[in-house]
Amino acid sequence: MHIRWGDDDRYFGPFTYARDTHGYRPIAIVLGSGDGDDYPGCRLRMSAFGHTLIVALPPIIKPWRRRVDTPRGGYWDSGEREYGFSLSEGHLSVKLGRVTNDSRTEQTWGCFLPWTQWRFVRHSLYGLDGSLFADLPVHARWGTPECEEEERLRSACPTVAFEFDDFDGERITAVTKIEERAWKFGTGWFKWLSVFRQQKIRRSLDLRFSSEVGARKGSWKGGTIGHGINMLPGELHEAAFRRY
Repeated sequence: MHIRWGDDDRYFGPFTYARDTHGYRPIAIVLGSGDGDDYPGCRLRMSAFGHTLIVALPPIIKPWRRRVDTPRGGYWDSGEREYGFSLSEGHLSVKLGRVTNDSRTEQTWGCFLPWTQWRFVRHSLYGLDGSLFADLPVHARWGTPECEEEERLRSACPTVAFEFDDFDGERITAVTKIEERAWKFGTGWFKWLSVFRQQKIRRSLDLRFSSEVGARKGSWKGGTIGHGINMLPGELHEAAFRRY
């Protein structure tokens, strides 16, 4: 039986080959059982550099099973077991057995590798002419003096208001504010790696609308009342908002 992985699978006897075209490029070796229902056999999945090979195997490991009692007698619940590891975007996931999609019962362990991560180091507000207005406290927690200071600085930061007509003709005001965030490479004991890589800096235009915007406003899904856009080098409030 062929084991499906994605939309671009190629099947060769017990082998499934897939090439990722959507940016998901893990490194993984995972041995999995069937689920006791649709997949009776086992499978070995190997992934690297955007390529995945899956080998269909006999049922050498069994699915997990547990008895669920009900007033009318009960039934057996079952699911897959997985053993191995997967590394994707700096996150290591180690498979230790039962797969339940429930963090309370699933047998897995994972962490972000500190030598692959970026740490947040700065959040700044800028004035009308693009000059620095204030640096906000980093990692301020709710209810602390740092959080209160952040709210005070946000309220005091200069903003620019623009009026525009939404798709239905409603006149709406957008209040804009320039923000900038910075990250350095490496976390924990690996902060020193930032010596070898430049900071990541993102300047954005924060947008807050006077009422809901968009085709879904007024519905149960609702419209947009605020978000942000990346700014181009040299842009200020008006140029960025016109481009938006």
